[in-house]
Amino acid sequence: MGTLFLVATPIGHLEDVTLRALRVLREAELVLAEDTRRTRILLDRHAIAARPISLHAHNEAARIERVLAVLEAGGSAALVSDAGTPLVSDPGERLVAAAIAAGHAVVAVPGASAVLAALSVAGLPAERFAFAGFLPRRARERDAWLEAWRERPETLVLFESPRRLPATLARLLAILGDRPACVARELTKLHEEAARGSLGELATRFAKGARGEVTIVVGGCPRQAAAGAAPDLDAAIRARLASGETTREIASRLAAQCGVPRREVYARALALRGKGPPESSPK
Repeated sequence: MGTLFLVATPIGHLEDVTLRALRVLREAELVLAEDTRRTRILLDRHAIAARPISLHAHNEAARIERVLAVLEAGGSAALVSDAGTPLVSDPGERLVAAAIAAGHAVVAVPGASAVLAALSVAGLPAERFAFAGFLPRRARERDAWLEAWRERPETLVLFESPRRLPATLARLLAILGDRPACVARELTKLHEEAARGSLGELATRFAKGARGEVTIVVGGCPRQAAAGAAPDLDAAIRARLASGETTREIASRLAAQCGVPRREVYARALALRGKGPPESSPK
């Protein structure tokens, strides 16, 4: 029996690859890539002589027989995507299922992931989250999916094209409400950006679109304020004060996240900062 390795590759910066991944790519009898030209750049950078063959949505079924032949001979094959972890909004699912059904080992070689990278820098709860990939392109299907998500408490992570970003942010705002969110763009690349704010603020900021690969992170359904919730709110306020956010920024972001009126968060932030009650607070 052979081994099919699922090898994570950089999502931008070519140094974001593990030593184990480089060894596996050097030793594999077969390297399969969604776009061989992009994978060739990585292989050349690290002096790996393997000649990748393509495996994408249109030829995956045809490639399975060749891969299984290598595995049946006791060899190894490595599957990579254009960037990040294989099978995450990328082809390979049928190949993995076929290898498992044939009794071969399927082994993950973990590494870069745009999902986790965006989640880690978003400044939103990461204990529980859900990854939605790309939302449906048809407006009716997209809106139905978002409506079904509206009451879910988990942080939501999704991919989007820069061209569709304005429309997607507008629909997220309209259906989910003005929740805290982050648009992570060009992660690990030269023009990397993590734009944080409410969905309304981000919809305005990116009204004309954006450049590069985009990952959106959106806070889950806010919990209604309840007795005994003040300590958690205070902890969140203190953390944001320590990071340098203003009281108005804190009021805007935590109100939606915690289900507490903005005036209440604003007043509490002022109190924790050591100021007296404000003459006027945000409405």
